[in-house]
Amino acid sequence: MQVDLVNIPPKKGFRRNLHIIIFGSDTFSGKLFDIILIAAIVLSVAVIMMDSISEIRVRYGDLLWNLEWAFTLLFSVEYLFRIATVKNVKDYVLSFYGIIDFLAVLPTYLSILIPGTQYLVAIRVLRILRIFRVLKLALYLSEVNFISKALWQSRRKILVFLFAVVLICMIAGSIMYVVEGPEYGFSNIPISIYWAIVTLSTVGFGDIAPVTPLGQFISAIIMMLGYGIIAVPTGIVTYEMTKNTRKMHHCSVCGKQDHERDALFCKYCGEEL
Repeated sequence: MQVDLVNIPPKKGFRRNLHIIIFGSDTFSGKLFDIILIAAIVLSVAVIMMDSISEIRVRYGDLLWNLEWAFTLLFSVEYLFRIATVKNVKDYVLSFYGIIDFLAVLPTYLSILIPGTQYLVAIRVLRILRIFRVLKLALYLSEVNFISKALWQSRRKILVFLFAVVLICMIAGSIMYVVEGPEYGFSNIPISIYWAIVTLSTVGFGDIAPVTPLGQFISAIIMMLGYGIIAVPTGIVTYEMTKNTRKMHHCSVCGKQDHERDALFCKYCGEEL
């Protein structure tokens, strides 16, 4: 049975059995609970999204509101059950998923109790994060740490690169302000820098466009630079990831290699690395 390390179960009794159903996933009842919970989370988020569309809200507003309250009450009962079935209530309430569970139900109650907080209901979308726990995606934390480590090791190179990008945008924006001028939409240097950022990122909203031949030529150069700018940080991070991969220990017995650099034993077969 898989048990959340933060939410230690009671030693015995009904609370322990209920804890196994809610926090575990190896039993039939636990798997059934997870399936029902995933369905409820997905449907509740769908209701939130539908409610944000004015045409749907006008026609089905009452139905969506009733469904939202039904999901809120369901998640509230589940939250109370989680509190009732853990041994260390404080550890659960203050844990990441404990806070997410609380935020999943809080906005709906606030929208009733405190006027003007109806827009906080968008926070309910955080319910989707609860699927990470249900699907046990924490098992992939080693991969997340691997990527995070590569990003952290690349931070100085990326910062230097971003500083160069900012300089390019400022210089290009200033040049375009001089070349095009206010009559063509480049009314000031900050707006011209905004245009340079949009163009360099290859987004190209089209709200501001150069008209003069020289301005169009400069714009073409900036757009070509944009493709290279996308590739540079990718190459930096990829290099660090490759370097970290080479430093990983390889187990000669089972062949696994995704161990920590300071690991002494294989986490799969237990043999010495």
